[in-house]
Amino acid sequence: MKRVALDTNILAYLVGVRRAAEDDGKIHAIRRLIADLARQTTLIAPAQTLGELIVVLRRAGKSAEEARAIVLETADGFGTAASERQTMVAATDLMVDHHFQFWDALIVTAAIEAGCTLLFSEDMQHGFVVRGLTIVNPLAPVRHPKLAALVS
Repeated sequence: MKRVALDTNILAYLVGVRRAAEDDGKIHAIRRLIADLARQTTLIAPAQTLGELIVVLRRAGKSAEEARAIVLETADGFGTAASERQTMVAATDLMVDHHFQFWDALIVTAAIEAGCTLLFSEDMQHGFVVRGLTIVNPLAPVRHPKLAALVS
């Protein structure tokens, strides 16, 4: 079964965080996509994305208790990928070699170590491939071929 990691922005849409009017369409599209993929893939939420989701939820006005409950429910719904020392070291390599921001590199590395072949992210380098992982923007106007193959 394919393993797909989810970046923070994808998780935020999934739990309904709306920061702009156009986010309603993104929320709907991500919820539909994740529902479709849940039957045929293992969905992974790297620990870093869950931590970032707490910050996003708090900025969206959720109380600490509400944010905690949402993140725990989200974590229960997906597999997770921890960040160990070797994950951090590999992330620094990705940061240096490919000019990623460190926290994005940590998410990418955790996804790789969890055996994911795809990472859904709206704001990382769409189409970038590293160590067998392809970063895909599931909201791009034209579906990436790897995503299209999953949902066809």
